[in-house]
Amino acid sequence: MSRTLQREGIWNTAISYAGIVIGYINTILLFPNILDEAEVGLTRLLLSISVMYAQFSALGFVNMSVRYFPYFRDKEKQHNGFLFLLLAVPILGFILITAIFLLFKPTVVGYYLENSPLIVDYYYYLIPLALCTLLFNMFTAYLRSLYKTIVSSFVQDFLLRILTTVLVSIYALGVMEFQTFVLLYIVVNSVGALVLVMYVIWLKQLFVKPSLAVLNIMPIREVFYYGFFTFLGNISTTIITTVDQVMISSYSLAANGIYTTAFFMTSAILVPGRSILKIAQPQVAEFWKDKNLKGMKKLYQNVTMINLIVGLLLFVGIWANIDNLFDFMPESYRSGKYVVLFLAIARLVDLATSLNGAILATSDKYRWDLGFNIILAGLTIWTNWYFIPRYGIEGAALASMISLIFMNVARLLFVQVIFRIQPFTWHALGIVAIGAITLGASYLLPYLGNVFLDMLIRSILITAIYATLALNLNVYPEMNAWLRKVIYGITGLKL
Repeated sequence: MSRTLQREGIWNTAISYAGIVIGYINTILLFPNILDEAEVGLTRLLLSISVMYAQFSALGFVNMSVRYFPYFRDKEKQHNGFLFLLLAVPILGFILITAIFLLFKPTVVGYYLENSPLIVDYYYYLIPLALCTLLFNMFTAYLRSLYKTIVSSFVQDFLLRILTTVLVSIYALGVMEFQTFVLLYIVVNSVGALVLVMYVIWLKQLFVKPSLAVLNIMPIREVFYYGFFTFLGNISTTIITTVDQVMISSYSLAANGIYTTAFFMTSAILVPGRSILKIAQPQVAEFWKDKNLKGMKKLYQNVTMINLIVGLLLFVGIWANIDNLFDFMPESYRSGKYVVLFLAIARLVDLATSLNGAILATSDKYRWDLGFNIILAGLTIWTNWYFIPRYGIEGAALASMISLIFMNVARLLFVQVIFRIQPFTWHALGIVAIGAITLGASYLLPYLGNVFLDMLIRSILITAIYATLALNLNVYPEMNAWLRKVIYGITGLKL
C-alpha cells in the first residue's frame, strides 16, 4: 500500500471516528431525548430520500469520474474539460428527476398520508436538499480522483455533525418551532456542497469551462455508455440502501426513528472501509489502466485485513455494550436491539469482501455489476415486503442482512473466478477467531451496576484482549509493526 494511501487512509479514519463520536452523541443522547420518535424518523427519511434523489440525478457520473479521470488528468490543460462534463450531465439529470418528483407528488402523498402525514408537510424541502446532496457527491468524486479526500471526509463526517449538534441543542432550549428546526436542519446538511466548492477553488482546480478536448481523450459514446450502465446500477444500489426506510416509514415514522437510530449505532463498523475506499478506488482505476493485477491483489488483501481488524473490534465493542447504549435512550428504542445485531453482521460481511465492488465497477466487466445489482434490488424489495409486515423493524434489518450478504458473496465469487484474485488469507480467519474469543470473554464480566463504569471497564477489557491476541499472534505484520512503533514512541516500551 502506497504512503499516500496510508496517510490519506489514516487521516480519513481519524476524522471519521471523531465524527462517529459526535454522531453517537447526536443519535443516542440528543435526538431520542429531545425529539419524539416520529420527528426523529422524519429527519432520517428526509436525508434518505435526498440521497436517493441525488443518485438518480447523477446518471451514473459519480462512478464515471473514478473510472475515466486518469485519462483526462492534466492540470495545465484544465483536465481537458472533465469537470464541466462531470457537472453538466448530473445537473440536467436533476432537472429531469425534479420534474418527475413534482409530477408524482399525489402518488407519494397517498403512500404516506394515512400513517406518516408529517412527511407530506415537508415534501418541497427535499428539492434544495437533494440538489446540494448531488453537488456534494459530484465534488467528492472529483476530489477523490485528485487524491484529495480529507476535506470531504471532514465535512461529511465531522463538520455537518457538529453543526447538527449545535442545532438540536438550540432547539432543546425551546426557542424555535419544529418547522423552523427542519428548515435549519436542511440548511445544515446543505452546507457541505458550498464548502467543497470553496475548497476546489482554493486548490485552483475549479475548471468549469467547457472544452472540445473532452471529446478527443476518450470516445464520448463510451463515457456515456458506461455512465448509463452505472446509472442503472446506482438505481439498484439506492433501492438496496434506502427501501427499508421508505417502506418502514409508510407504516410509521416513529418506527423509522427507532430503526434508523439502531442503524446508525452500527455505522462505526463501516468507517474503516469507507475511509480507505475513498482513496483506494482511484488506485484501483489506476491499476486497471496499467493492467497491474499483482498490485491490485495486494491492495485487495491489505484493505480487507485492515477493515476486518478494526471492524471486528468495533462489532464486539458495540454488541457487548448494547444494553448500556440503550440505557441512554427512552425505553421504546430498546426494540431496536436485534436490528443492531442483524445490521452489524451485514456490515461485517461488507467489510470482509472489501474492494470487490470497486474492482468490478471500474473493470471492463462493469456490466456484470449491473446484473448483480438488479437481482439484489429485486431481492431487497421482496424481502422487505415479506419481512416488514410480519416482523416490523427487525424484519427490515433481516432483509438488509440477507440482501447485503448475497450481494457481496456474489461479487466476491465473480471477481475470484474472472480475475483470479480474492481478499482472504489465513490471517483473516485468525482475526475472526480472535474476535469470537474477545466477545466470549466480555460475557464473563458481570454488570458492574453503573452504566458509565460498565461501559468503560468492559471496553477496556475488550480492547486489551483483542489487541494482545492480535499483536502476539501477528495476524497482520504490517499493522503490528506500525503499532509497535507508535507504542514505543509514546511509552518507550518495546513489544
